[in-house]
Amino acid sequence: MKKNKPNTCLWIMLLFVVLHSACAQSPHKQGMSYVNEERLVQSSTVLLNNEQQLVPIQNLDAAKIASVHFGYNYAPVFDSLLNKYTKVQNFAGNDAKSIDDLADGLKLYNTVIVELSEAETASPALVNFINTNKKVRNVIVVLFGNGKNLAGLDRITAPIIWCGRQTPVAAMYTAQIIFGGIAASQRLNATYSTKYKAGVGFSTTKTRLQYTVPEDAGINADNLLPIDDIIHDAISLHATPGCVVFVAKDGKVIFNKAYGYHTYDHNYPDQITDIFDLASVTKISATTMEVMRLTEQGKLSLDSTVGSYLAKARNTNKNDIKVKELMMHEAGLVPYIPFYEHLKPADFSRDLSDAYPTKVAEHYFMRKGYFNDVMWPQMLNSPLKTRGQYVYSDLSMYFMREIVETVSQQPLNLYVQKQFYDPLGMQTAGFLPRNRFKKEQIAPTENDTYFRMELLDGYVHDQGAAMAGGVSGHAGLFASANDLGILYQMILNGGTYGGAQYFKPETVNLFTSRESTVTNRGYGFDRTNLDTTKHYPSRLASPQTYGHTGYTGTCFWVDPQSHLVYILLSNRVYPSDSKKFNEISVRGRVQDVVYQAISKGMQ
Repeated sequence: MKKNKPNTCLWIMLLFVVLHSACAQSPHKQGMSYVNEERLVQSSTVLLNNEQQLVPIQNLDAAKIASVHFGYNYAPVFDSLLNKYTKVQNFAGNDAKSIDDLADGLKLYNTVIVELSEAETASPALVNFINTNKKVRNVIVVLFGNGKNLAGLDRITAPIIWCGRQTPVAAMYTAQIIFGGIAASQRLNATYSTKYKAGVGFSTTKTRLQYTVPEDAGINADNLLPIDDIIHDAISLHATPGCVVFVAKDGKVIFNKAYGYHTYDHNYPDQITDIFDLASVTKISATTMEVMRLTEQGKLSLDSTVGSYLAKARNTNKNDIKVKELMMHEAGLVPYIPFYEHLKPADFSRDLSDAYPTKVAEHYFMRKGYFNDVMWPQMLNSPLKTRGQYVYSDLSMYFMREIVETVSQQPLNLYVQKQFYDPLGMQTAGFLPRNRFKKEQIAPTENDTYFRMELLDGYVHDQGAAMAGGVSGHAGLFASANDLGILYQMILNGGTYGGAQYFKPETVNLFTSRESTVTNRGYGFDRTNLDTTKHYPSRLASPQTYGHTGYTGTCFWVDPQSHLVYILLSNRVYPSDSKKFNEISVRGRVQDVVYQAISKGMQ
């Protein structure tokens, strides 16, 4: 049985399939064509049989979803949108030897989405297939075509999303209703059978990101074109071999584009699904998320001390440092310790063994217990500078990792995976990506010629995090732009996403607000610089903006005033660390363009 690979080139579909004369139209005209078609689709799309509220799908961490199509022309577009929200395996029903073979192939899935076109509603075998599956798993039917065909589905009790239009936009629209990216609101305007009468229909609410065009958020797509120029210029200057830019406005993803290649060899073009080393974005996207959860639960206090959680710290100068001081980088810690410079030949091996179990790179292994025996004591015994002054320090999040793991009794990487990434539908986010993904899916970082002596391809760039086994509080997290977009849309929403509450609004406000009296920072989160001449992170960002950057050329910024999530992921340290990316202010200039486009609106 054939399993179709989902088409991830959403915007190619959008420009060359949805908008038929793309070559003759400006991006703005293309966007307006899309919006006009979307309005027609909206008025002709009705959700039926949703008494059990299976639509939108919730609990993504427990869902194992398959999508089945038979003769539907726009199945690749439909399936591509499904896979924006969670992993959905696609099956081509027509390729099965029999309907029974198809049914057997679905045995490991607890949710099946069936795509039907007009002609297929007349097939008793397909109706029986749907009803049989409904007995053992959740089934959602999506029907495209004339409403008269609804009569053929009278016996079906599974939810049905019926759309009277058969266009690529209809495929995109209905797929997003399934996951709450778009709300269902219409009712049948005519009676089609004794079951499907005029006025029948169910409403849902929007709970997740919608994927659309800038014009759907009141922005002229032509005004975003300067982003291309900025990135192409950066690539031509070898500031970075490639990058991915993601913009969500008002809960709508209006820009998600990949540029360049993984390397300057041009072997692997960047894809919007590519996975990047997030570097210090880890501090917020992993460690701070757990701190927020534990604080909200009353298990961790920002006013408590390091010594109250970590026994080995009690006889050191770290004993009375408060958690809030660590979170604001005001504990007086040294910025970092170059751990790799202190290595001895007996500390590492080029081969994996019981004595050298910690994988630092493809052909580099640390000796057993090195972190606890050497690195941790170095941090505990490191000097302190002036408390209360801002000194950005990676050590702060080394300590926070130890604290949150002590409180939760779980490794940091497993905690955030189970509590946040999996339930949110973040398919790539996590530590140690080479355990789950092929290296071709991951943008390589540095060609390390001073420590590991090899290309870092899916192994964390930060030396200390690598020596700690790839999991640390300050670095080690990898993810795609879409995954980060999901996480920070949840934060922008005040802690809710997909119908679930991850944080209370007051918790989000506490951590994202300015808490320091000496800097612009909050607890973990960075914020707009108080010195407006610095133009950080963007000369147009509002004072409410919060986010963080990463050493490898990454960033996320959330602006509640503009209802904006902006993400840029790059591997600017390839093949070696260069200052050019930062010197030409790629991240800030792209962000400026986004704000300018918002300001200009549909002009």
